[in-house]
Order: sequence, then structure tokens, then C-alpha cells
Amino acid sequence: MDLTRPQETPELATPREGELLEENARLRRICAALMERVESAGVAGGAPYAAFEHSVLLAEQVRERTEALQRALAELHAAKADAETANLSKTRFLAAVSHDLLQPLNAARLFTSALEDHDLPASSTRLVGHIGRSLKDVEALLGTLVDISRLDAGVLEPDIAPFPVDRLLDVLAEEYRQQAATRGLDFHYVPSKGLIASDLALLARVVRNFLTNAIRYTGRGRILLGCRRRPDGLEILVGDTGPGIPEAQREAIFREFQRLGGNRDAEDRGLGLGLAIVDRIAGMLGHPLRLVSEPGRGSLFSVRVPYGRQPTASPRSPAVSASPEEGSVLEGTRVWVLDDDPGICKGMAALLEGWGCWVRTATSLAALESGAEDETADVLLVDYHLGEEAPDGLAAAARLRERQPGLPVVVVTANHEASIKSLSRQLGYGCLLKPLKPLRLRMALVDLLAGDSA
Repeated sequence: MDLTRPQETPELATPREGELLEENARLRRICAALMERVESAGVAGGAPYAAFEHSVLLAEQVRERTEALQRALAELHAAKADAETANLSKTRFLAAVSHDLLQPLNAARLFTSALEDHDLPASSTRLVGHIGRSLKDVEALLGTLVDISRLDAGVLEPDIAPFPVDRLLDVLAEEYRQQAATRGLDFHYVPSKGLIASDLALLARVVRNFLTNAIRYTGRGRILLGCRRRPDGLEILVGDTGPGIPEAQREAIFREFQRLGGNRDAEDRGLGLGLAIVDRIAGMLGHPLRLVSEPGRGSLFSVRVPYGRQPTASPRSPAVSASPEEGSVLEGTRVWVLDDDPGICKGMAALLEGWGCWVRTATSLAALESGAEDETADVLLVDYHLGEEAPDGLAAAARLRERQPGLPVVVVTANHEASIKSLSRQLGYGCLLKPLKPLRLRMALVDLLAGDSA
């Protein structure tokens, strides 16, 4: 019906009907005016309904494209999750199999260390030296790979405990003094008696990287290892007289696979991960790092470690500094070695016997007990993993301590879990990590014997 056309007026029956007809006509005029206004406000050349249809079409297109985008995002998230799962599985696998990877390497290092203590012809000594350096390279590369995998997988947890800093630095100083001497560098170590709180193994990894880089990049001059007391902690310093680090590269060297040029050894097989690992470990421990360098004059790396509180009852005095010439201290020491790997047992026996120790080895607790019925030991060296069905090293040590109360124990393991180190410490045991460094083992044994005789 056309509301704008005048309508024929029917014959009026009553005055009331006339009023209603007039009201109806008025409303029609208002409605017609409103429709005209709406028509004029619509899309050009169209009507309000056409505008409505156009809006509906646009809304449908937006909905379809939004759904397509959501599907693409969901697929992207799924692909990212799959990639992260695969990467995590890889890193967890590598972290988990590190024990099996490190066992044969540990045995080889023990054998070469034992050979180095023998009086060999010059040609054989050189060959043993080459083998030892190659094994150290493999150890460093594998250790770096395992460390970065543990950090990526989130399975590396710190075991924070108080200890005297010289327990860490005395060992490192003796080890790196020899390395520096082979390169014609002076090594200056300033001992400290400070007590700090940290994870000893992880902090050792940080300082080792500092020392390794200092020796690697210093062509001549000297290396400095020492400490400086700060209000909020003890700062462990490693300085060198190397080429220095330009300011533009001081942040980059803490990234993965970043290496500086300069005086790098042609035989150096590093991956450029050392300082990246240092940065991650220091962040995890909450230990601030500092780098001061002047191109042409050298560099100084440091890590600041909070002070520790002396335990109310300390079972043993701080570590005794032992040099390689002090092998006579271990002469006649009776050592039991319990490890499920026969190669480790043979290598450990060769090394310890070279130091003058009397050694009994076994690959199981039952074999050790049956072979040493009427014997006692001065020290027990026990692997943590003794086989899937066998008790772990802590349980085996507890069993042997029942027959010999107070037997000093050192747990030797390739498992870097903080819980193992913490529990070993609570039980009063020492704890060393594989691949075992002979100098670290020697100093641990001297420390145990000195503690027992005190």
C-alpha cells in the first residue's frame, strides 16, 4: 500500500470515526516523512534494506576470515608445541644418558692419569700427553653439550650450601697453574678464607670457564685468580693480560656460539658456549657477573657470591691444599672402590695404586662384602648408580657403615642432580662428579684423611 497517496474518505458514521480518520492520516504523513529520511541516509543509489544486506554480507566475510585465521593460528600453535616437545625430548634424553656417555670417558681419563705417574720413555710420555689432551678436549666438549642440554631441559637444579671458598679455588689454582705453565704464562693465585653460599659444582663451572678463556686468549703475560670482599658478597676474580675485549663485543660474547678472534689456539675445539653457560648458571644462582676490559691490556671477569653462614656443627675442617708431589700422604691408604663399570674399577685401581694406596675394587655390594670379610678401609669410593636392580650408592655406603661405623665415604657420580649432592652432604659424605678429575680426587682424599687425624 502506498502510504503517500491520499485515501478516499468513507462516509462518516459518527464524529468519533472522523477523529480517528484524521489521526490515521496524520500518522501516515509522519511515517512517509520518516521513510523518506531513511531512504536519503542509506547507501548511494540504494535503499535501507540494501544497506542492511550489504552489512550482513560484510559481517559474514569477516566471520569466515576470522575463522580461517583462528584455524591457522591453532595449526601454528600445534606445530610450535610439537617442535618444543621434540626439542625438550631431545634435551631430556641427552641429559638422561649423560651417565652412559661419561662412564667410558671417565675410565679412559683414569687410565691416562695413571700412566702419567709412571716412569715412561720420552716418546711414550709424549704419546700419553697427546692422549690426555685429546680426552680433555672430548671431556670439555661433552661436558659443555650436557650442561647446555640440562639447562635447556630445566633439569639442572642448584644445591646451595655454605663452604669455604678455598675448597673450590685451591683445586682450580693447582690445575690451571699447570696449564698456564705449559703455555709459558705466569699464574698468580691469592688464597682467601671467605665462607660463601653457592652450589660448589655449578660455581666451579663458572670459574673454570673464566680460567679456560683467560689461558686460551692470553699469548704472554700472566693469569690472576683471587677474591675481593664486597659488602654484599665475595667477588671471585679471574684476570689476564690478553688482547682485551672491545666494548662493542662485551655483550655478544655471552651469547651462544660467539667466539672472539685474536690469540686463540689453533688446536682449540671450543664451541663458543662457555660464557653462554656461565651467563645461564650465574642467572640461575643469582650471582651477578662483571666484566672489565681494556683492549691491548687484558680483561677481568668476576662473579659475586653471597657470604655463607658457618653450620653450627661442622664435621670437617676446610679442604687441605695438596700438590701432586704430596702423594706420600696417601701411601698405604686402604681404599674400597665400588662401581658397576669394570673399566672404572680398573682405571681407579691403576690411579690409586700409583699414589701408593692399597685398593680393593668390586662391581657389586655383595662382591665387595664377600671379598673383604675381615678387612677394614680408610675410605670408600662408591658410584651412585650401581645397576637397575641394585641399591644405589648411598644405600650401599650405609650398609658398609653398619660393619665399619664412621667409614669415610666419597660418592662419585655422573648424575648432577642437586638432590644427590644435598643428601650426600647431609650424610657427611663427599661428592665428586664424573668425569673425575684426578687432582680433585687426590685433594678430597687428603682432606678426608686430615679430617680423621685431626
